[in-house]
Amino acid sequence: MNYKETVNYLFNSTPVFEHVGASAYKEGLHNTLALDEHFGHPHKKFKTIHIAGTNGKGSCSHSLAAMLQYKGYKVGLYTSPHIIDFRERIRVNGKCVSEDYVVDFVEKERSFFEPLNPSFFELTTAMAFKYFADQHVDIAVIEVGLGGRLDCTNIINPLLSIITNISLDHTQFLGNTLAKIAGEKAGIIKPNTPVVIGEYVAETRPVFENKAAENNSQITFAQESNEIISSEADELCGRKYVTKHFGTFHSELGGDYQVCNMNTILNAVTILKNNGLDITDCIKALDNIVESTGLVGRWMKINRNPFAICDTGHNVGGWQYLSKQIMAQKCDKLRIVFGMVDDKDIDSVMNMLPQNAIYYWTQTKNKRAIPVETVAEKGFTHHLKGDIYKNVKEAYEKALSESGKDDFIFVGGSSYIVADLLS
Repeated sequence: MNYKETVNYLFNSTPVFEHVGASAYKEGLHNTLALDEHFGHPHKKFKTIHIAGTNGKGSCSHSLAAMLQYKGYKVGLYTSPHIIDFRERIRVNGKCVSEDYVVDFVEKERSFFEPLNPSFFELTTAMAFKYFADQHVDIAVIEVGLGGRLDCTNIINPLLSIITNISLDHTQFLGNTLAKIAGEKAGIIKPNTPVVIGEYVAETRPVFENKAAENNSQITFAQESNEIISSEADELCGRKYVTKHFGTFHSELGGDYQVCNMNTILNAVTILKNNGLDITDCIKALDNIVESTGLVGRWMKINRNPFAICDTGHNVGGWQYLSKQIMAQKCDKLRIVFGMVDDKDIDSVMNMLPQNAIYYWTQTKNKRAIPVETVAEKGFTHHLKGDIYKNVKEAYEKALSESGKDDFIFVGGSSYIVADLLS
C-alpha cells in the first residue's frame, strides 16, 4: 500500500471516533497494554508530560513543546485530532512523522494488531510511542484523547501531569456531572508526580485534591498561582503578556481563552524547572509556536481585508470565550460561517451566538456532521438569520464575496469545519 491507501486502511478498518462517535470508544487498556508489550514498552524510553482537560489541551501541548524545542531538547508531540493530514498527530521537533514510517508500521505490524481489533486511537498511540522511541526523543508531550483514567495514553509515567479545565463534554463516556468528568480526567494523576490544575470550580476541586492526596502528588492550582498581571490582544492575532516572574512577552496565540491556558503553561514551566528540566529563558519560543510545532486553527487569521478568523472551538466551554471575542470585534458587519457535529450541545452554543450577525450555515464532510438543514433550523429557533450552504468552501466564499473591507468573518463551530476550510 502507498501512504494514501494506508491511511484509508487505518480509517476504514479500525473504529474511528472522529468518524463514527461512540461506537469507536473502547473502554479499558487491554489492547493498549498488548500493543505496548509487543513493541517493547517504547514509552519507557523517553520522558513525558501528560495533558488532559476539556479544552486547551492542544494549545498547552504545542506551547510546551515549542519551549522545550527552543532549549535544544528533541521533543515528541502527540495530539488529536488532525486538521488536514493524519501525520499531524505525531511530530518530532515540529516535523510530522514520515509517510514511509506510517506505511512500514502498518505493513509490518498488521498481522499482530488485526486480531486485537484495536480502535484507531489505540493503534495511533502505539505508533506514536514507537516512533518517539525510534527517534530517540528526549521528552514527549502527550495529549490525552478522551477522558484520562481509561485513555490509552495513560500507561505513561510522566514528569508532570496537567489538567487544563473541566466542562460538560463527552458526557456519554465520562459522566453527566462536572465531578464525574473530573474524576475521569484526574485518572492521569500518578504517584509522587506533580500535577497542575489549570481551572477548577467548587464541584471539581475536591476531586483533584483527593486524587492528589491518594497519590502523594504535589498539586498546584494555577488559578491561585496567577502569573499573569495583564494581557491584551494585538492586531497580529497574538497577545502581549505582562507577568510576575516571566517578564513581558508576546505569544502568537491570540484567543481570549489563551489567557487561562498561558497561566497554566507558566505554572507548569515553574514546576518543570523545580524538578530539574532546564527550560529557563524559553519564553521567546511562544512567539513562534505555529512555525515550530505546526499548530493551526486557534484564533487563526485567514484573510486581511475583510478580516477573517477561524477557530477550532467546538463546545460550550470554548464558546464561552469565543462568543465574547467575536462580539468585541470592531466591524461594519459580522458574518459567521458555522456548523457542528452531532455529539455537541448545539442549543447551548447557539444561545451564545450574536444575534446581529449574518450566518452562513454549513456542514463538514465528516460523517458525524449535523445536517446543515438541522443547523439552520436550530438557528431559526434562536432568532439567528442566515442561508444554507452545502459545504464550508461554498459558505466561506459567499461570506467573502458579500463582505466589505471593514466586515469581520468568523469560521468555526467544529474542528472539522476548520479542517474543511484549510484543506
